[in-house]
Amino acid sequence: MDTAPIKIVVYEDNPDLRESLSVLLRGSMGFELVGAFVNCENVESQVNLYKPDVVLMDIDMPVANGINGLKTIKRIAPQVNVLMFTVFDDNENIFEAICSGAVGYMLKRTPPTKLLEAIIDAHHGGAPMTSSIARKVLQMLPQQQPRVADNVSYKLTERETEILNLLVKGNSYKMIADKCGITMDTVRSHIKKIYDKLHVHSQTEAVAKAIHERIV
Repeated sequence: MDTAPIKIVVYEDNPDLRESLSVLLRGSMGFELVGAFVNCENVESQVNLYKPDVVLMDIDMPVANGINGLKTIKRIAPQVNVLMFTVFDDNENIFEAICSGAVGYMLKRTPPTKLLEAIIDAHHGGAPMTSSIARKVLQMLPQQQPRVADNVSYKLTERETEILNLLVKGNSYKMIADKCGITMDTVRSHIKKIYDKLHVHSQTEAVAKAIHERIV
């Protein structure tokens, strides 16, 4: 079992909130705050230097905002889980973040304990969202004009299709492993192949694409 602390980098321009998040993470067992920054101007060098597991990302920051930072991170280190943490709950920001590779989207009114749970969830393959954001995602998807696809289009195997379907239903990696009778490492291997075939970088993107294109 992995007992190493979750390494976290925070991007937040509000000094009081940045300090509050730093105090919360430093004082919580299982978390290691490795950096906290005012914007994403130097995000590439910072991510390469600190090698975080999870990045907690604000959107509205001076010089270089969170969406640009997110895109840079997914380009240079696609394995890093970026969790948006913002006041913005509009459709444009939500979907730009998801389509750019964010694994989750939490609003700043989230209680500290729920935020810590979301970070753990993101680290272990989940797609945490504030409930109101999740509702917006579900409401907006049917408004799109989906291209009906099937798993043959993406050459998904039967097992990959099964795992993608379980992801869409909200199952964690551990739950998928239990239901399929395989190890967590095997689940991760299948999901990496699914991401490659769907041309996505995160669970959130994969689920959105599966629903949008009716792949499962």
